[in-house]
Amino acid sequence: MLNIVLFGAPGSGKGTQSARLIEKYHLVHLSTGDILRAEIAAKTPIGLEAKKKIDKGELVSDEMVISMIGNKLDTAKNANGFIFDGFPRTTAQAVALDKLLSEKGTSISKMIALIVEKDELVKRLLIRGKDSGRSDDTDISIIENRISIYNRDTAVVADFYKNQGKHFAIQGVGTIDEIFNRLCEAIDK
Repeated sequence: MLNIVLFGAPGSGKGTQSARLIEKYHLVHLSTGDILRAEIAAKTPIGLEAKKKIDKGELVSDEMVISMIGNKLDTAKNANGFIFDGFPRTTAQAVALDKLLSEKGTSISKMIALIVEKDELVKRLLIRGKDSGRSDDTDISIIENRISIYNRDTAVVADFYKNQGKHFAIQGVGTIDEIFNRLCEAIDK
């Protein structure tokens, strides 16, 4: 089973590249952003609580995210593998994900980080905000807070996977095809 963590700051291109990787490697997409947006749209209790945090640029609790991920894993037991898009975001989540996957008889194969400079991230998110209408992508102060939280809390997750020999960093700037080819090279190693 091929289980990939696609990693990078908000706006680094995880969603764009995930779709292409899913098609090529026949993986099931697990995007915490998509899962959370579905919960928010359905106005579930978890969705309403998550919306309050997201609107402030904060992260939802580990327990909420792990529970939602576990449910999604259970619905796709015969998958070739999974691509985790935007998760784990903290070392505690990485530990919890390893435990969850171990309980299900699998593990993370590789963690691939898309490296993009802050100015490019802000530019991408503002453009995405105009197209998507996502409130968290239209306010520069919220965007900068999300990037700061990523740098403070999430970037350290790379060390967790480096210690397991599963971390690969690739340049996340260039054409979509160039970035995709770099990702495939890292996966196929």
